[in-house]
Amino acid sequence: MRSMVYRAGLMAAWVTLAAIAWAGSDPRLDAVQAAMKRSTAFMRSISTNGGYCGIYSVDLKQRFGEATYERARPTEIWVQPPGTPSIGQCWLEAWHVTRDPAYRQAAREVARALVWGQRRIGGWDHRVDVAHLRPDAATPVRRDGHCSFDDNVTQGALAFLIDADAVLDEPWLTEGIELGLRFMMDSQFANGAWPQWYPLRGGYHDYYTFNDGAINDCITVMLKAHAVYGKPEYLASARKGGDFIIASQGPPDQAGWAQQYDHEMKPAWARRFEPPGYCSAVTANNIRTLVELYLATDDERYLGPIPAAIRWLEASPIAPNRWARLYEVGTNRPIYGDRENGNKIIYDYQAVSERERTSYGWQGEYGIRSAIEHYRRVHQSGAAAWKQRERSADPPSRSATERALRDMAPQVQRVLDALDAEGRWVTDGMIHSRTFVRNFTLLCRYVRQARSLLDP
Repeated sequence: MRSMVYRAGLMAAWVTLAAIAWAGSDPRLDAVQAAMKRSTAFMRSISTNGGYCGIYSVDLKQRFGEATYERARPTEIWVQPPGTPSIGQCWLEAWHVTRDPAYRQAAREVARALVWGQRRIGGWDHRVDVAHLRPDAATPVRRDGHCSFDDNVTQGALAFLIDADAVLDEPWLTEGIELGLRFMMDSQFANGAWPQWYPLRGGYHDYYTFNDGAINDCITVMLKAHAVYGKPEYLASARKGGDFIIASQGPPDQAGWAQQYDHEMKPAWARRFEPPGYCSAVTANNIRTLVELYLATDDERYLGPIPAAIRWLEASPIAPNRWARLYEVGTNRPIYGDRENGNKIIYDYQAVSERERTSYGWQGEYGIRSAIEHYRRVHQSGAAAWKQRERSADPPSRSATERALRDMAPQVQRVLDALDAEGRWVTDGMIHSRTFVRNFTLLCRYVRQARSLLDP
């Protein structure tokens, strides 16, 4: 008994010393947590019924979406990342690392804004109006409208709500999630693809769409829903999405994937500057999604298309570790488009306008090497061993955690120094949700690492 008391005393003393040692480091843990609370208070003060826009003028008289040409009305919030769901994920992460109830309440406000902004059919548009949300409202009042899978809009909203469901027990939240997941399945084509928008609205919006991760994000959220709720229909939906990836792969000499396909399964034009072609960026995304499906199902069929896709990618760079975004069907020549010269395929990159070269990303690395390496590691390991290693992985050692904190410290200090007295990060004369999400996420990571040193 005495030895147990002695050990307990030593442990308490160690924790106290560790806390003192870490609190005295630079940046101090208490200063980081104070900055988190100050920035949270400011962001909550400018929310619209719990939701957020993408950009605010410093005087808060102007509100925008992803860019300053997307002006938002006073009662509108933005669903497209890094809007409302992205900020909600910040609150959830802060709750998990601090257990401060203010963050849980902030996450609840975001969840309510999204559920009340949900379309009657079950998805979300890039922007939604929440003027009708009242503090005492118990039942959502929804409106008709089209819903988007572009830019992780509907999928990102659902992913946040599913995560929020783990810490909130609310009937309206359960109902909103179930409605959203039914919408995901109802909007899926019989061949497993998803369109860019649903209900269908005509033109390229109805095409089978990989661009901006549409189908990939749909599969990810259905796998997430199955992992959390266990309903077989969610897994079946994700598997159907994987079946479409397999069916839509290009021929052996161009075994990649297009950004969008028409209903005859041919690579198709989308916007007037987006010509049909096999896309290196989409191909990298699809490699990752196929690996994700393999790990979720243990079905090696999902790995089958990947070696041919890798051979095509490795045969197609335009420079070391650099690819064109699009390659012409048949010839495999790099092709480009231009808003200033629409509906035309351009073969010479230097002929693309300077504005277009900086606004769309016609050439890049696109995470191709990391996607290939991820596949090779998982394939070599096998699904069972890979998942077992992830489950049984030891936490980082104390020295590794201290090293990670030292590495983060300069960037964390810059973030603290940039936070003004009102709790804002102002960049380019504007308040950007993107900046908030990036900075706040870094502070959460720092606090999580620092607190792990204080655990007995």
